[in-house]
Amino acid sequence: MLYGLLALFGGLAGVTSVLFGFGGGFVVVPLLYRALSASPDPAVSGAAMQIAVATSTCVMIVNALLATAKHRRAGNLRRAWIWPLAGFIGLGAILGAVLASGCSSEVLRWAFIVYLGLTLLDCLARRGFIQQATIRPIRPLTPVVTVLGGVLIGSVATFLGVGGSVMTVPLLRRSGLSMTLATAMANPLSVPVAVVGTLTYVALAGVHPLGLGPGFAGYVDLLAFVLLIFGALLGMRLATPLIGRIPDRLHAGIYIGLLGLVLLAMVLG
Repeated sequence: MLYGLLALFGGLAGVTSVLFGFGGGFVVVPLLYRALSASPDPAVSGAAMQIAVATSTCVMIVNALLATAKHRRAGNLRRAWIWPLAGFIGLGAILGAVLASGCSSEVLRWAFIVYLGLTLLDCLARRGFIQQATIRPIRPLTPVVTVLGGVLIGSVATFLGVGGSVMTVPLLRRSGLSMTLATAMANPLSVPVAVVGTLTYVALAGVHPLGLGPGFAGYVDLLAFVLLIFGALLGMRLATPLIGRIPDRLHAGIYIGLLGLVLLAMVLG
């Protein structure tokens, strides 16, 4: 049953990676947290949130790269919005992974809930997310936003295992980009978070032995990783024909709705 759910949720992660730039974290983390917290192995249940976040971060490497390739072929990527922001996101990712390894599972869970809630309120309260600005021109990111914002995005995204799209998409959206372009850019911007975060989680586990067993690479659950990637490949294949075809306001509304559903799942969990 769990294996089937992992493949199914992997498929949903693939869909959300292509269409919303999520990278899978919002889908993968709640499912894995629930499954692992019920494990009879105290080492696994005690590190349920860390394992969920680390595995999600590892899955994002594949999801983000594949989704980036699909958006590149569709002509949705703009280099000026990706670099150098991606470099500073990578620096912040190291800080986020180090902080997460020293927190309890429950602290991480509530940090995830609080961050989701604030993001949801921000998207609903500020102008320019639901309705794309039509009067103001597209504004490039300032150097301050690029440096400080990149480090903040990387640290928070790796700390919570969510890929950073909940920060990059609203940021790019308010700069005047359409939802198609904003969510497309979220995928390459998630790659440094995924790579740096995964390497850091594995390295930190070598410093602090976890006793999780042979099915883990650091905090990464290898079986869950394989099943999630299998499902993600199918989900991406199904979602690719929808790239650029969802009306902008509907696209933004669905994005907010998905944030609300995941927030509810984590609160009830």
